[in-house]
Amino acid sequence: MGLVNILFYLTIFTSSSLIGFLYGERFKTRAVSLQDLGYCIRILENEILMGNTPLPDALKSTFKKGRGDIAGVFLAIRKDLLEFEREDIYISFENYRSILKEKYYLKDKDIESFLYLGKILGKSTREDQEKNFRFIINEIENNFIEANGESSIFAKLYRSLGVLFGLGIIIIIT
Repeated sequence: MGLVNILFYLTIFTSSSLIGFLYGERFKTRAVSLQDLGYCIRILENEILMGNTPLPDALKSTFKKGRGDIAGVFLAIRKDLLEFEREDIYISFENYRSILKEKYYLKDKDIESFLYLGKILGKSTREDQEKNFRFIINEIENNFIEANGESSIFAKLYRSLGVLFGLGIIIIIT
């Protein structure tokens, strides 16, 4: 009977700790995603402004040179743009709002900064686009700094809460 109780308590402790660790990882995922997104946007900026690359090719190049899993969003936007022959790239950007939120745990303000990129691409002069890219990159960097701070605080908090919750349940049961 004692072995069954120990396994039961161990299962409770392990599962609550795992839930705490997994929930805490969401905050780290957001910070890493924002850092990778900023890098990808810089690549896109260079491709468009310095290389005079057409947008579909610039998006493909951003995917190839980009960092992290989020670079795949640029390839998906390119595919959507070409497949549906969209004249307004913002629609292609908008289609990936939910993926950015659910898979990369980006907040609405992070997503809005990214969507603003879809609003300005190809709709202004070169100088205006350069200013807009700077603005977007600064927004993403500011959001990354915030996310990094949240990550260090909340990741530890949820990990600790998971462990303490498991211990608390075990103490209450015994």
